[in-house]
Amino acid sequence: MENLIQYLFDEGSLWVPRVIGVTVIFIVFFILIKIIKRIITSAAERLKFDRDLTALLVRASNVTLTIIGFVTAFGTLGINVSALVAGLGLTGFAIGFALKDAISNLLSGVLILLYRPFKIGNRIKISGYEGIVVSIDLRYTQIDSEGSKVLIPNSKLFTDPVTVLQ
Repeated sequence: MENLIQYLFDEGSLWVPRVIGVTVIFIVFFILIKIIKRIITSAAERLKFDRDLTALLVRASNVTLTIIGFVTAFGTLGINVSALVAGLGLTGFAIGFALKDAISNLLSGVLILLYRPFKIGNRIKISGYEGIVVSIDLRYTQIDSEGSKVLIPNSKLFTDPVTVLQ
């Protein structure tokens, strides 16, 4: 019984500082996520960014900081994180390759919302379609063409010539 108590005491003295360190890391990253969110939203309001673009930036920063926080916490616990980091890199590459068209539309949507080559209410012409821009989303742009709703992928709007008529 005395050996068991000694063993538990020895293991506890090794793990308690690590658990406290992990808790501190999670608290620091939680606070950092809140601060970064506030910075992004206030900067986006000053620069008059689209709210969808702002939400995307906030979400991306939250996910990135959460992943960094978990990797840091695992490293503090004594887990070898080099394989985890390599796995995250390979996973990111595979997902990026599989979703290249969707990511292309997303990034084109971000750039369209950032540069604003046309606005909602403008009449545009692209690839044989002509109509009034009804909405600009991160994935596609909706135009009203003679009463028909046409959804044009943002990657097409970003790479093909667009004529802004109004």
